[in-house]
This record gives sequence, structure tokens and C-alpha cells, in this order.
Amino acid sequence: MKDRINSVRPGYFLWIGIVVLFTACGKSKSGDPEEPGKPVTETPTTIKSGQTVKVMTYNIHHGNPPAQSEGVIDLAAIAAVINSEDPDFVALQEVDKNTKRSGVNLNEAQELAARTKRSVFFSKSIDYDGGEYGVAVLSKYTIVDRIRYSLPLAAGATGELRSVAIISVAAEGGSGKFYFASTHLEVSDANSRMTQVQELLRINSGIQSPFVLAGDFNAVPTNEAITTLQQSFTAGCLSGCPLTSPATNPTRTIDYVFLNQQASAAFTVLSYRTADEAVASDHRAVVAELKYK
Repeated sequence: MKDRINSVRPGYFLWIGIVVLFTACGKSKSGDPEEPGKPVTETPTTIKSGQTVKVMTYNIHHGNPPAQSEGVIDLAAIAAVINSEDPDFVALQEVDKNTKRSGVNLNEAQELAARTKRSVFFSKSIDYDGGEYGVAVLSKYTIVDRIRYSLPLAAGATGELRSVAIISVAAEGGSGKFYFASTHLEVSDANSRMTQVQELLRINSGIQSPFVLAGDFNAVPTNEAITTLQQSFTAGCLSGCPLTSPATNPTRTIDYVFLNQQASAAFTVLSYRTADEAVASDHRAVVAELKYK
């Protein structure tokens, strides 16, 4: 065998190496950074009558598992929760984009879109730590509209600014659209949280279509913010909303999936629960299955 190797002409292995190099460079992996939300399989475009749509809301704690030190970012764990549940739409909160805290070259929304093979829309709420911080939506369906609204603080308040990310996709019947949104309301200032709820009600008044609003509302079911929101929205919980925070031993319900009046008429809630995972984030993900009538 040694003599056979020695008999190969000079340059042969160089030529083979060049062929292998160019062959490798010609391959494109799904989820490359330049196309972070492009699914591998064909993207569904329209929600059709009789279909079941699964939605999720998940406060991801900027990808930092609460049991780990602040500098540890584990988006693979977050993506695993999403992929295990396989929702059609995901509302994400506490999402970093190119921050020093999580990584100046890490766009968490795009990274999660790549890892879950979904389209993405990120809404900045504030500038933070050299980058941006906000909410995002992931979608299996082709996104038609991407809409961002700032959510105001109460007069004179100095809390953290918030926002809402809204997408629409095509749907059979009615207006021909289904809207899905992610938001994250004020945590400590009740007046600002109420101001933000009033803005959400105003936004909903301009949407004459099924609209599912999901997120971390930082308010328990009996809080004024939730009871006021229910002037136009219905919580998807079938018999009491499950506890969502903290993840390891939840004692409060602050994460919800809400349906506006058009969505309540268009969908039947089949199930509403939390994901059985308590390590990746400090919140439990909420998952609801909705059947389109």
C-alpha cells in the first residue's frame, strides 16, 4: 500500500483538495444568517377552515437560563422548547439584539428563527447595552404585514418603554386576514400598565379581523389591567389560567393568550396550558390550540 501511495502523480492530492473545497462552498445550510427565518419545507400561506392553529407565548429572559450566571446564553434550550411544541405562531418577550449582555453579534430573534425554521418580526422597545431589546413574533405562515406600536408610559412616569409586534397572515373568509401579536407590559408602575392596556384597546379597535394578542402582561387575572383588557379580549384559558411565573415553582399567572371578539367568533379553543419545561427561562411558555371554524 505504501508503494501505491508513492506512485500517485505530484499534485493529485492538491487537485482533490480544491474540488472538495469548492464543493463544500457551494452548499447552503437552511437557516444561514442571511436568511434567518426561511423554513426548510414549503411555508403555509393561508389559514383554512377546519385547521387547528397552535400559538405560544414565551418570555425567554434574553436566553439566559435563570440557574446559570448572567453571561450564559443558551438559545438552543429556548429553541428546543419551541420545536418540541411546534407552534404555528410564537410571541417572544425579553429579546436581545446585538447587546453586550448577550453578544454584540447575536440577534436573538433571527437566531431563534433560524433554529426553529420560521419567519420573524422583531420590535425594538428600548436601546439597551449597545444594542436593542424588545419583543418578537415567529411564524410558520408567510407574513403579510409587520406592524410595530410603541406603548406609552403614564404621564410623568420614568419606567421602561414597551412595544407590541403585530403580524398578519392570510386567512379564509371574513377580512381575509389573521393577526397575531407579542407584547410585554410595565412591571412596577400600575398607571403605566393601564395606559398601555388602553393603547392596546385602541389598536384593537382598528383591527376588524381575528386578532390574538399574547405576551407577558405582568398582571394577575384579577388585576385592573387584565379586567380592563377583557372589555375587548377574552383570555383563552378554558378553566382558570395556568400559573406561569416563576418557571421552577410557579405562583402567579402573568403570561396569557387573548382573543379579540372576532377571534373568539372565528376560533374554538381546544386546549390551553403551559409547556412542561422549567429550566430554559424564568417563565413557563403558554401554549394554546385554536380550531378555525
